[in-house]
Amino acid sequence: MIEVLKKELNGFLNSLIGYIVISVFLTGIGLLMWVFPDTSVLDYGYADLETLFSLGPYVFMFLIPAITMRMFAEEKRAGTMELLLTKPLSDWDIILGKYLSGLLLVILAVLPTLFYFYSVYQLGNPKGNLDIAGIIGSYIGLIALGGVFTAMGVLSSLITTNQVVSFIIAVFMCFIFYSGFESIASINVWGSASLFLEQLGIIYHYRAMSKGLIDTRNLIYFFSVITTMLMFTKLILGSRRW
Repeated sequence: MIEVLKKELNGFLNSLIGYIVISVFLTGIGLLMWVFPDTSVLDYGYADLETLFSLGPYVFMFLIPAITMRMFAEEKRAGTMELLLTKPLSDWDIILGKYLSGLLLVILAVLPTLFYFYSVYQLGNPKGNLDIAGIIGSYIGLIALGGVFTAMGVLSSLITTNQVVSFIIAVFMCFIFYSGFESIASINVWGSASLFLEQLGIIYHYRAMSKGLIDTRNLIYFFSVITTMLMFTKLILGSRRW
């Protein structure tokens, strides 16, 4: 697993992909937080990181599939997939190595946003007048969300040899799981089942964590979705029908 992790991570960092992803994420969030008047902290007049945590998932929805779309699809297109499978590695070694490399790149993209936190902390009146517990919970939720999106991206990359198709499938899956269930639950036909449908979506649990209450039920939800996606990846890879 470590060999695959190093290979994938080096592939990202030795090319422009990793740096472009990190730069696009930080630039996009930076413009939304400090420049665009509708979302700027400076114009809003209230020191918080709501812009980062409310719009970050939508940026992730496109950037993470861009990271993962090549993981298996490129291996199959280039004909190196068979070579990878002949090495003394289990299917889980391959899957987890690729998954963790993508997740580490996501974490590397999030870490510089701590500078935004420091800036907003200094802007508070009085200084440091922030909901620290809520911010910590939101960061944990954002990383967990990145983990879910990465797992969906890895699965999407395995089921096709075309990177563009992989990207589109991953974006669609991320959108459905993030806000699709909430939209479906809002249709006034479900009755008492609407809450259950809403709880199937990521946004319900993400918002709960943003309040600063790290409920184990929310963590279990994220872990369960990640595990389910990786299990499907293992079943498809194990069948060798890709």
